[in-house]
Amino acid sequence: MCRGNRQAPVFRDARDNEIFLDTLGEACVRCGWRVHAFVLMGNHYHLLVETPESNLVAGMQWLQGTYTKRFNVRHKEWGHLFQGRYKALLVDRVGDYFSTVASYIHLNPARVRGFDFEGTRLEEHVWSSYPGMIQTKKRPEWLCVERVFGGAGLTDTPAGRRSYRSLMERRVLEMRHHSEPWKVDEAWSRIRRGWCFGDDGFRTEMLEHLDGTLKSKKRASFSGEEVRQHDEVEAERIVSLGMRALRVTEESLAGQIMGSPEKVALAWLVRKHTCVKNEWVKQRLKMGTATMLSESLRRIESARKGEWGYDEFQRIKSIKL
Repeated sequence: MCRGNRQAPVFRDARDNEIFLDTLGEACVRCGWRVHAFVLMGNHYHLLVETPESNLVAGMQWLQGTYTKRFNVRHKEWGHLFQGRYKALLVDRVGDYFSTVASYIHLNPARVRGFDFEGTRLEEHVWSSYPGMIQTKKRPEWLCVERVFGGAGLTDTPAGRRSYRSLMERRVLEMRHHSEPWKVDEAWSRIRRGWCFGDDGFRTEMLEHLDGTLKSKKRASFSGEEVRQHDEVEAERIVSLGMRALRVTEESLAGQIMGSPEKVALAWLVRKHTCVKNEWVKQRLKMGTATMLSESLRRIESARKGEWGYDEFQRIKSIKL
């Protein structure tokens, strides 16, 4: 989770919420993330994210940095939007810990002081994964629901979705009749204040991992050299697929000018689907350190039929990764 700088809103209106969720969907494609729950709350957000490729740091830098740029452009602002680094909590996938965190996220709107328990239903907060959990037509294509349902002993079926709704409605009812709704579940304080959420065995395992990391030569970056290497391996794979689609070889690519449409199209494909840095892209494609990459990417994206880069971009876009 992360809050706005100085508690300021990071979502001023519905369009900001839409932009953030669109950006989150892009992050899922780039990083291979699986989002299991989310809620946007005006001046902060919560995400339950699974990172199969161990690239949380790089992905979060891209997510928050990209959304900040889009927010600032839209509102004619500048500078930081979020209050620095996000807070991350390791969650045990065994048992009901996963579904407990998802419930914590989905019930966030009802924990806000002043929530109208009498006249408001939880699903009316549309900037949450909860409406998509109980109604498939409101579910983003990148939202994964099976593990949350499974942790609650349910399945993603009409009956399972009705049961999940009943479960959440019971929790809301408990909160309604509690003097301090934010304290209904004792697990919530562990989620808010802890660094990991699971049983004693899980905590011990995480401590051993952490101890090994801090003692290794790679302690300078908790994101890890492994993360960088993964992204570069994936980027290399995507470059190979792109070169095949464009019918170019390493030799022919090396002989092209730095800003050739083939090189720019390949750069677009890599930046679209990975978190590698621009420096890697430029070096790998021999585009030169001074290349105006962002401008070239915008130019090829907007090219019309018959214009520079149009044919190359269409071939690249059709690739199935």
